[in-house]
Amino acid sequence: MLSETLKKVKTKNFEIEVFGLGYVGLPLAIRLAASGFKVIGIDINKERIQRLNQNTLMESEINLKTEFLECRKKDRLSFSNEPKKTQNPKIGIICVPTPIPQNNIESNVFVKSAIDNFLKTSKKGDLIIIESSVEIGTTEEIKEVIETRGFKVGTDYGLCFCPERIDPQNEKWNLANIPRVIYCSDDYTFQIAQKIYQHVNNSNLKRVDSPKVAEVVKSFENAFRLVNISLVNELAILCDHLGINIKDVIDAASTKPFGFMTFNSGAGAGGHCIPKDPLFLLNSSKKFKSDFQTISNALQINQKMPKYIADSIEKELTKMKLPKTAIVCGLSYKADMEDMRDSPGFKVVKELKNNGFEVAIFDPFFKEELIEKYLIENKFVKQNFQVLDNLDNNTIKKFSCLCIVQHHTKTQLTLEKIYQNGIIPLIYDCQNKLKNVESKSTLKSLGG
Repeated sequence: MLSETLKKVKTKNFEIEVFGLGYVGLPLAIRLAASGFKVIGIDINKERIQRLNQNTLMESEINLKTEFLECRKKDRLSFSNEPKKTQNPKIGIICVPTPIPQNNIESNVFVKSAIDNFLKTSKKGDLIIIESSVEIGTTEEIKEVIETRGFKVGTDYGLCFCPERIDPQNEKWNLANIPRVIYCSDDYTFQIAQKIYQHVNNSNLKRVDSPKVAEVVKSFENAFRLVNISLVNELAILCDHLGINIKDVIDAASTKPFGFMTFNSGAGAGGHCIPKDPLFLLNSSKKFKSDFQTISNALQINQKMPKYIADSIEKELTKMKLPKTAIVCGLSYKADMEDMRDSPGFKVVKELKNNGFEVAIFDPFFKEELIEKYLIENKFVKQNFQVLDNLDNNTIKKFSCLCIVQHHTKTQLTLEKIYQNGIIPLIYDCQNKLKNVESKSTLKSLGG
């Protein structure tokens, strides 16, 4: 049965359903459609499906516009909230988010729901490829789910785990040139995956024999980043105490051509992967009555950074005998994109409010309605802070401090002018990116 699917894949006589149309799924769907495949993008977010069906892209997706419109014109790319039955073989690629596991939320809830959805219209000869980050052991659980539907994985049904490796806004490494790790249930399934990923990253795939190996690889990659980010953040705190600038330390250390990688300090690692994926290793370790202490310590350091920043701002303003008022600038977890998931910016806001501050927030990518929606979805209590539309001089002058959590390209010149013109008494730069120049403003950087 899978051998027949392989023949149809070679002639592109089949359909691909991509579940989850975020920063991973949408570019993948467009790339596959642009390569000549019939692709259906599926997402439970009705507003997103309506927007895409109207050919409307978000600002961070504009770079996909040309290919997107061409695929739509050729009727290779469509969007729906539900999968559909088809006589041809079809492949479901799962790119849905996996939330941080909490007491009442299982991280795999969206993955399992998407797979259940796909299986409702699935048949023998079909294939599932999981790209979402998952807890260790999930792929084997999915295999059992598939087989309860009457399919035999590896014989008449294919299963892969090929975790995404996407770094949004990275101009050097992108979907087309990043190597991938993949587990496949059988050789036919691997050959099918090769034919698909030939049009994604030229089939640059490292096949592993065990699904757990692939799952651990994904979690370990982001645990590596978390540990090093936490290490450099703790170094930043020490540099504050020593009265030296961490940027000078990192720049000097970066001249070593071996055994060192550059990581920069900040308000904490946010987003969809780094705070979450290492938890999969930690949770797996606990099942064997062991404690992955390196990850535990790194998570604790990451979590304490917003409070350290809020306390540092309060200390500086007390010295300057100024009121406790601040603007927090930069709410997305990464520069130049519309993603506030696990945002360090909101955590800094929360800690400032806990310290009795009057707080306003600003991010050029988010209007008030988007921020309100984020707060509701993440059960974040809005504690009487103002959402600013811009950073005009009259507004800024009402505050004692401008705290820059995330630098965006479109606001960098504005931030530099605010500092150079001395419009606000204190600027606290969490990422240490503003250059220290003569100004009436005091510049304080994390680790500097």
